[in-house]
Amino acid sequence: MFSEISKNWAGEPLTNIDKILYFIRTTKTETGLAVTAYPIPDQYATGIKISDAEMRQLNIVPHDILGRWNYTVSPAQNVN
Repeated sequence: MFSEISKNWAGEPLTNIDKILYFIRTTKTETGLAVTAYPIPDQYATGIKISDAEMRQLNIVPHDILGRWNYTVSPAQNVN
């Protein structure tokens, strides 16, 4: 769905949350799929760093094309 949202807001500066939500909410596919979006009012901690060891524990598989940006994250596999 993100590709459809990107097409919908192409060329528009995303200057505030209301504008972003408008473009997401007005995005529809040819088959009729629509999206709803709403802000979550809670504040979340930012700037949290994870260690290299924690990063290595993630099950991230890069795709063949542009693997730095395109990847799959799967549930961790048991290491028992």
